Amino acid sequence: MPEDKFFKVIANKTHPNERLVKTHCSYCGMQCGMNLRVDTASNKIIGVEPRYDWPVTLGKMCPKGVTAYQQTNHPDRLLKPLIRDDASTKGTKEGFREASWEEAYDLIVNRFQSLQKQYGKDSVSVFSGVSMTNEKCYLTGKFARVALQTRYIDYNGRFCMSSAAAGFLRTFGVDRGSTLPWTDLHETDCLFIAGSNTAECHPTSMFRVWEVQNRGGYLIVADPRETPIARRADIHLDLRPGTDLALANCMVNLLIQNGHADEAFVREHTNGYDEMAEVVKAFTPEYTSEITGIAPEKLIRAAEIYGKAPNAVVMFARGIEQQQKGADNVSGYTNMCLVTGKIGRPKSGVATFTGQGNGQGGREHGQKSDLLPGYRKITNPKHVEEVCKVWGISPEEMPEAGVSAYEMFELMEKKTIRGLYLLCSNPAVSAPNQNYVRAVLKDLDFMVCSDLYLSESAEFADVVLPSTSWSEDEGTVTNLEGRIIKINKAQEPVGESKPDWLIEVELAERLGRGQYFRHLKTAKDVADEFRLATKGGYADYYGATWEKIDRQNGVFWPCKDEEDPGTPRMFLDKRFYHPDGKAKLCALPYRPPAEEPCEQYPLRLTTGRVVYHYLSGNQTRRIPFLRDMCPEPYVEVHPETARLYGIEHEEVVRLHTRRGEAFYKVKIIEAIRPDTVFVPYHFGHEQSINLLTIPALDPMSRMPEFKVCAAQIQKTADGRKQPVYEATGGKR
Repeated sequence: MPEDKFFKVIANKTHPNERLVKTHCSYCGMQCGMNLRVDTASNKIIGVEPRYDWPVTLGKMCPKGVTAYQQTNHPDRLLKPLIRDDASTKGTKEGFREASWEEAYDLIVNRFQSLQKQYGKDSVSVFSGVSMTNEKCYLTGKFARVALQTRYIDYNGRFCMSSAAAGFLRTFGVDRGSTLPWTDLHETDCLFIAGSNTAECHPTSMFRVWEVQNRGGYLIVADPRETPIARRADIHLDLRPGTDLALANCMVNLLIQNGHADEAFVREHTNGYDEMAEVVKAFTPEYTSEITGIAPEKLIRAAEIYGKAPNAVVMFARGIEQQQKGADNVSGYTNMCLVTGKIGRPKSGVATFTGQGNGQGGREHGQKSDLLPGYRKITNPKHVEEVCKVWGISPEEMPEAGVSAYEMFELMEKKTIRGLYLLCSNPAVSAPNQNYVRAVLKDLDFMVCSDLYLSESAEFADVVLPSTSWSEDEGTVTNLEGRIIKINKAQEPVGESKPDWLIEVELAERLGRGQYFRHLKTAKDVADEFRLATKGGYADYYGATWEKIDRQNGVFWPCKDEEDPGTPRMFLDKRFYHPDGKAKLCALPYRPPAEEPCEQYPLRLTTGRVVYHYLSGNQTRRIPFLRDMCPEPYVEVHPETARLYGIEHEEVVRLHTRRGEAFYKVKIIEAIRPDTVFVPYHFGHEQSINLLTIPALDPMSRMPEFKVCAAQIQKTADGRKQPVYEATGGKR
């Protein structure tokens, strides 16, 4: 179906006093195409226009995207380095003074070197984020291992995409979040979407979802809440939080029992069928209903629709991944594609809704504790040797693998890690078990934070460095399809802010490791070394030059050389990335959540996004329109549950778990299970729902179980109508 069914090509016209800079949104993995409007007199960004030539979203943007440009010249931007002279003020906005870059650099180098001299190289750590370009993500991994020479580096994707990565690696031998381009989606016959509030979290993909139904296809949604997309679904599988694996096993069992398995495909292109079939045999609709709460007839109908569909795509997001069995959930749902042979061809496959803008590229090139550029493993001597040649170090100099993000906090508590370089992340909001994490950050010997704004995490830092926004630098990111795209610079950095890659180059020089970094004088220099470092890896970007990206409107990896156009559809030859070329059908026994409801904590707490905010809210909570539309968090409660507890709409309640408490206004809503409550996670300080979440980790991905824990609601003693954080002005 031609794309002009949705949009005719519209040329963006330039106003005489403006220039348009072609780029992409800074937020989620959709990476919607946009033109930033720049005033030619001031050379400042003043607005935005959609890009109708961008094939993924065809001119569509969400509320966050149309206001994203307001980040750049926001009055809250950090303009100069900040130094804290009084450690007693840690954990607050107080106690900082402005400093020069030279003073800040001197202090950082002195303190890091002093810690490493006294306690060893691994006493200093790096915690980074994936809302950065591929080039910055790549250089951060190199900076940790070559400049700081530490093994301890991990990133906020551990809280976002790590279960998808682990599940895909186990099943396919490679981790690319989508096996097909997004432009295939509206042409399929069935979408099975699990754990994704798509209409709010990735709204610019919805026109393709609706088109599936408009053409007579089917939409199946698995979610504990009746989200906007679930309301339009042909089947809403309203499962209890944390029971996805039982649902996935049931689907596979029914597909086999009802004759929808592709026996030839399974025999020729997969391993593990017999073991998997034996495990799923127990998951009858009746037994699965007992675990999940889904009516048996819904399970039977969903499997029938998916099984009979000529083409189908299984899609999922954080709802299934942010669990202590998230990797198993991913492999379990992926079993549906493999057992029916609905993969490795157009209009069929598996895809994730990537949370962060560079959630795909950011996890491929060296920020993860055990990975090197190109998705190479740091535990593989051959992989280490290949990267060392590019970096100019010997394999013996490469640090060993570190630990996952949350486990780094545990090492900080034990004083194994004493220093932290934090960039592009806000773990004082985004990590689970916040009371513990904040106490650990406050007790660090020395902490540096690089950010656009003084985030909640920056409040714990000894030095804060002002970094540039996405619109003040250039580079590439990789969207949720696996398409490498180009971010273009629209204006000069505000104040004295600097791009993170330049900060790392300048710090490396002062750390005495400048010979490995000083040749990187521009973002393009970093890009050229980055492409070379990925050459020959599973995530091979070598052929994705900036020129080719512009010419093709993006390049899908792997792209191995100048002549290679890239790989929009994976596994068309039916060969997977395991040594024998076969995919693995995984036998996955069901495990319950780490915390089940009990008499003291009878409810299931789950968390998620709203359309107006992004991640920890460090950016979006500062944008007036977005803040006005959703100024504070709330707890969704079913009417039956509200009656049971004697709770009224907009009454303030105490929500608590074994780890902490918070006070929220109640939103009474029928679109949630009576045994479940929901709170959005975009808010900091006393508003953070991660004060309550559990740090139970997936044994493979090390993902915390954000999506389910046992909770209790209580009426407040004074029946107040305003939460504690409003009454105290938000101060702790």
